[in-house]
Amino acid sequence: MTNTQVTLVQIDNYGPWTVTPEPRREADLQTMQSRLYADISQFVGNRGGYTFFTRFDNMIAVTNGLDLEDHALLQESVGNRYPVTLSLGVAADASPVQALADATARVQDAGSAQDEDRRECLEGRAVDATDRTAEDVQIAHFDVINATGTYTDELNAFDTFIEIEQGYAELMRHMRHAHESLSFFVGGDNIIVTCPDLDEGDYEEAIYHVEEAVDVELQVGVGRGECAHDAGFAAKHALETCRSDGTRVELEW
Repeated sequence: MTNTQVTLVQIDNYGPWTVTPEPRREADLQTMQSRLYADISQFVGNRGGYTFFTRFDNMIAVTNGLDLEDHALLQESVGNRYPVTLSLGVAADASPVQALADATARVQDAGSAQDEDRRECLEGRAVDATDRTAEDVQIAHFDVINATGTYTDELNAFDTFIEIEQGYAELMRHMRHAHESLSFFVGGDNIIVTCPDLDEGDYEEAIYHVEEAVDVELQVGVGRGECAHDAGFAAKHALETCRSDGTRVELEW
């Protein structure tokens, strides 16, 4: 049984800040967002978690292994070095989708994303260390079969991007609605999905669905672990088996 801990990271009052006292340069905003994401990703990653940028002003992290003190330290670190602050909601559930819904509700209950009085709220509950197991997190690492030969070396860079993004969008929708999973594009042709307790047939079904819907062929390696790093590293090894053996789904446990 999985028990995925999810943290919603939301920049406080970010929309109004970007235009106060006047609109800020877009290049400056993009640079700050990317640096902030990199710092959060490194902080969470050093503690065994994964962070995904989503819309940048809202980020989603798989934070099994991080307690509320770790989250408070992240807020303090960002508050000391950036002109913006973070509010965090934390929740855990067998379903990653439900965990995110609960974490989101914690932040929303504390105030609107554009509430100038909401600052650095930290709401929710982390999984106690004594309750953690080696099956808490299930990570699937998808990529496009022969993306270089099919797209990168054949199409211009933007058309390649469109094709890869179509595959991602279809997988993201399908995994969320059919399998209670959260999918994130992580660059190149790679998609990382945090999943509940799915089996080989579920992944085969997802791959078939995407191929039928948008004609993008995927393969996937899947791993389990006590934290996202452990599960994700096992998934990477399983994906390498797919690549070397020509299989579509490999489970590493």
